[in-house]
Amino acid sequence: MPQDELLDIIDEQGNVVEVVTKKEAHRQGLLHKTVISEVIDSNGRWLLVKQSATRQDAGQYVSPVGGHVASGENEIDALKREAAEEVGITKDFKYEYVGRKVFNRKVLERQENHLFVVYIIHSDAKPVLNYESESYRYFTEEELRKEITKHPKHFGAAFHFVIDNFFRDFHG
Repeated sequence: MPQDELLDIIDEQGNVVEVVTKKEAHRQGLLHKTVISEVIDSNGRWLLVKQSATRQDAGQYVSPVGGHVASGENEIDALKREAAEEVGITKDFKYEYVGRKVFNRKVLERQENHLFVVYIIHSDAKPVLNYESESYRYFTEEELRKEITKHPKHFGAAFHFVIDNFFRDFHG
């Protein structure tokens, strides 16, 4: 999504209060929606992507689908668009809503104040990555638990936020 793309700025109840560019939303730290999705295959493996050097969690594993909801776009359309753009999942796929929570952080000289709208996509499609990711890896739940515990810095802050807030039982 280009920096001049329009986003709906929302209040804590999710009501749209104004429309601004993505760049302006980050400059001012204004709250806006972002869809995030874990991708889990039919064997229960989690697909994670390693972010490219120019991204906010460079060199770290993150959720494979994540992006802004454009002004006037509904969350499901944003989820489908982002799944196609970021991992090449374009066929009809099953997804489930997990929850929503504000994730606010300063990163890359900007204030990201996002309402994360979290989903799980169930798919066996082979990932096709865009410029935002340098590689991908599948983890069994056991492998992921061990890796998060032994090497937490291998995973981006947003991924830790999602695990800690939406998959609490994941930590055991």
